[in-house]
Parts: sequence; structure tokens; C-alpha cells
Amino acid sequence: MSAIKGRGRAKARQAANSSVVDTGARWGLAARGVLYLLIGLLALRVAFGGGGEEADSSGAVRELAQQPFGKVLVWAVGIGLVGMALWRLSEALFGSSGPGGDKPGKRVFSAVRCVFYGFMAYSVLSFAASAKKSEGSDAKSRDFTARALDLPAGRWLVGVAGLVVIGIGVGVAVRAVMRKFHKHLKKAQMSRHLRRGIDVLGISGGVARGLIYAGAGLFVVIAAAKYDPGKAKGVDGTLRAFADTPAGPWLLALIAFGLLLFGLFSFALARYRRV
Repeated sequence: MSAIKGRGRAKARQAANSSVVDTGARWGLAARGVLYLLIGLLALRVAFGGGGEEADSSGAVRELAQQPFGKVLVWAVGIGLVGMALWRLSEALFGSSGPGGDKPGKRVFSAVRCVFYGFMAYSVLSFAASAKKSEGSDAKSRDFTARALDLPAGRWLVGVAGLVVIGIGVGVAVRAVMRKFHKHLKKAQMSRHLRRGIDVLGISGGVARGLIYAGAGLFVVIAAAKYDPGKAKGVDGTLRAFADTPAGPWLLALIAFGLLLFGLFSFALARYRRV
């Protein structure tokens, strides 16, 4: 019986590592790269006084839709995000590549990523199907916070959630600086100069991304402390808050540039990551 179960698990893992999952993962990474490039460009526009779309994923999708063949591109991004969600689901069920991929903690984290990218895919595909303007990240953050604050012990739940998001942001930045992404790269297919270039993209982009997560988490904690959901901010509001610091729009521009680099890093992963 144990041998049969073992063969069953082996077949399931082989299916999870199939070319379909591999293609979906790489398509998803490229789709993520498109979104971060657009968010970075929108944030640069905000930094230097331009108007236009909100600097978040919903704004990025609307910006993409305005380009030639925009609807086709939006569908492509949405389908790519579905591929990303399915890839993370396979990791949650069967483990991920690299050392320690079978650890329960990594599987749970993959499951969380699956839900996150599944939600993003649903939002993008819903926009592609209906062309209706979706809520921006700020409105979604305020709505979620308001509902959570109405729950029993909601203030504490929101505060803890904010601290968790801050922790995720710090973790993202630290892992980028420590170049944890190295263990997932196909280094044998990369030249030394290419590896150095990917290091620059991964570290700079990861730090910028981590700062946004940490900033958004901080605003959630403030909303809990003041019992005011209006204090919560999404990606767009967090980015604009960086422009209100003593460093002014230059800090926002620096973070926006980091997001551009993270978009390029996602494209590099689409080519050289082990799935």
C-alpha cells in the first residue's frame, strides 16, 4: 500500500512539474513584469507632477488597455496571472523546486501566493470581459479595513494584519538583499555579467517592493490605532505618501525606478528561473 501511495505521489509531482505548469509559471512571471513596469511608470508620472491613472495594478491594467491591441494585452496578462496562480497551487500541493521545497511553511506561503495571484487574475479578467473600471488599491484597502474594524476585536485583528504586512515587506527586502533568488536560477545557462545584472535588478527591485508592502502595512496599523479606515492606503496611496516625506518626489521617483527594475527582474525570471 505504501509503495502504491509513493508511486501516486511521484506521478502527482511529475504532473506538477509538467510543461503546462512550466509554461504557465513563465507566462505568469512575464505578466507580473508587465504590471510592475507600468506601475513604475505611473509612479514616475506621479513623482513629477503628471496626472493619469492610479499607480497600482488596477491603474496599470487600465493604462495597458489604452495601448494598441490593449484588450488583447489585458487578456494575455490575466491569463498569465492564472498560470502564476496554478503554479503556486502546484507548489502548495507538491512542494517547490530548490532546497527545502517540501517544508510545510513554504507550502503554506505558496498557498497564500496562489490566493493572491488568483484574486489578481480575477480582477484583470473581469476588467477584460466587461471593461468596467475596477476599484483602486486605496479604495479596496479602506473597504477591507472598515469591514474588519466592525468585527469583534476588529481593531486588534486589523493591527495584527498590518504588522504581518510590515513583516512581509521587511522579509521581501531582506531576502532580496541576501539574494535568496539565486537558489532558483539556472546559473549554468547564464554568463557572469548576466548574473550580475540580474543581481542588480533583483536586489533593487526587491527592496523597492518591500518598502511598499511595509509602508502599506504601517498605514493599516495607523488605521487600527486611530480606529479610522480612512487612514489605510493601498499601493497608490503608499507611493504618494513617499512623495510627502522630507525627501519629496525624489524618494518616490527612486522607488518607482526600483519597481521598473523589478519588472525587468520578473522578465529575467521568466527566462532563467527553475520551476
